[in-house]
Amino acid sequence: MVFVVLGTQDKEFSRLLEAVDREIENGTIRDEVIVQAGQTHYESKNMKIFDLLSDPEFEKMLDRADLIITHGGAGTILSAIKKGKKVIAAPRLQKYKEHHNDHQKQIIEEFSKQGFIMELRDFNKLGKLIEKSSSFQPKKFESNTQNMIKLLENYIENTNHVSWFNRSSIALFYIFFWGFVNIIFFMIYQLMNLPIYIQNGMACFSMILLAFIVNRGRKKQYSHSLNLMFIIFQFFFFILDMVFFLCFSHFWGSVLIAKIISSTVILILNYFISKIFIFQKS
Repeated sequence: MVFVVLGTQDKEFSRLLEAVDREIENGTIRDEVIVQAGQTHYESKNMKIFDLLSDPEFEKMLDRADLIITHGGAGTILSAIKKGKKVIAAPRLQKYKEHHNDHQKQIIEEFSKQGFIMELRDFNKLGKLIEKSSSFQPKKFESNTQNMIKLLENYIENTNHVSWFNRSSIALFYIFFWGFVNIIFFMIYQLMNLPIYIQNGMACFSMILLAFIVNRGRKKQYSHSLNLMFIIFQFFFFILDMVFFLCFSHFWGSVLIAKIISSTVILILNYFISKIFIFQKS
């Protein structure tokens, strides 16, 4: 089995899938091809494509794979070579708007120079590299080598140049929800003559619905299991928000203050828990 990994960056990398598709059509690749595509939207009758695999599923695919074709993500490459897998890696390039910079070239060059992987520079020569992979023997990985430490240090230094907005987009995303929910609640509170707890429930439900829709728009890599997990978490936070709201409104006597405080507490919990279980990147 051939496992193709494109990572979870917020840019497409269809160039690599097009190259893999060509080699399947040419008959160079005859094995089953499984793809974790991330944000890359690509359709093919030749490959089984997933947006995002769960961690156990991802590990299972790594174990099964006879050959791994990947972008230049240090995490994926390290995971593969630790298992002694044969890896062909191609860098995402800034000029094709596949990444914010070209640091993946440096990562791949260093791994290739040390004999861990095969570097794909010309996508038209993927077939030759695949044929070469049958005789390629990757160097055994030793995590304490000085070269590997240097490589990871360079990777960290380069990724620090990614824009603040890109690094902080999820936090901004949740701040937006905090403001949105409180505005909705205030409008309902002012305009509708409903029991206050029903109004709060409507506001929370609005948050769940909008969060799901916007997440689907921004993060199309979610699998069905992660979408279900997201919904379960949001209903858990809905119940928790109601409990906090009841307690705070009873303690302070102000509905508006109680809502702001309960929403702030839920926002913080939601951000950190969802970051661990939903937004975690492979």
